Amino acid sequence: MADPKRAKGPVLIEIDAPKAPTPDTAPPVPDLDIPTPKGQAMQTVATLASARPSRLARWFWSLLAVLMGAVISVAAWDFVTGLITRSPILGYAVTAIVAALLLVLLVLAIRELAAFARLRRMDKVHRAADEARRADSLPQAKAVVAQLQRLYAHRPETEWGRANLAARADEQFDATALLDLAEAELLAPLDALAKREVEAAARQVATVTALVPLALADVVAALTSNLRMIRRIAQVYGGRSGTLGSWRLIRAVMTHLVATGAVAIGDDMIGSLAGGGVLGKLSRRFGEGVVNGALTARVGVAAIEVCRPMPFVREKRPSVTALVKRALTGLFGS
Repeated sequence: MADPKRAKGPVLIEIDAPKAPTPDTAPPVPDLDIPTPKGQAMQTVATLASARPSRLARWFWSLLAVLMGAVISVAAWDFVTGLITRSPILGYAVTAIVAALLLVLLVLAIRELAAFARLRRMDKVHRAADEARRADSLPQAKAVVAQLQRLYAHRPETEWGRANLAARADEQFDATALLDLAEAELLAPLDALAKREVEAAARQVATVTALVPLALADVVAALTSNLRMIRRIAQVYGGRSGTLGSWRLIRAVMTHLVATGAVAIGDDMIGSLAGGGVLGKLSRRFGEGVVNGALTARVGVAAIEVCRPMPFVREKRPSVTALVKRALTGLFGS
């Protein structure tokens, strides 16, 4: 029988103390010492390509180039005239070589000027397409379509599209429909070629970053691959660019990416790209390769938008994630 005095006091109910965690229930140890891949190579390339020298630096390099040109010209003249005095036959032979070199330099200069003219023409078509769509002007849209047909008149990739566009152009009674038809028939095949160039460049940058441990090798590979990619994308859309034109394009693309913050990549995107988060934990170089490949794809998409003679309206803008997944499928595992 219970004691009545004890029954009047508070009743204490003992609860079992929590069990100590076991290895199978313990939380995972955070990876504090493993740095997250940042794509340092591509960020370095973007910074270098988008950096604009100061006015003083531009004056310095311009004056230095003029001075070096004058020194080389005077030295070459003195060398040739002195050689003609000592040995006329050899002197005239060297004069012919110098003349051939000057002719080649002239041809290269003409090609660079023609490349800049093609880029300006692409920009002009792009602006005209924007104006025609905003104004909903059918005559302006027909002028844009005529320019596109002349631009791609000798491209075998657009032969079928040009035939369809010519057959259906008279059926379109507003500017938007006509421009959408031209975009679908003429630019869709070129978009596919440009996407393949982006995938190839992303694959190359990712492979070099992951497999070549040499210092600055990833930066050099990223710079050369992106420059080649932008140049080939310009060729795909008909704006073949020379050396100076390629630098102009890459500066325009990189400046846009730096201004919009697109050269930074977050962990959410790393995890969505072919298991990038797992790769970053297993190997920092593999993680950097995935991120550099993703940033290269971003540069490629921006280059497509810059070089394309019409903005993306009817056709879907390329997805960076889809491009990188196709580029890196089988490269680092699925």
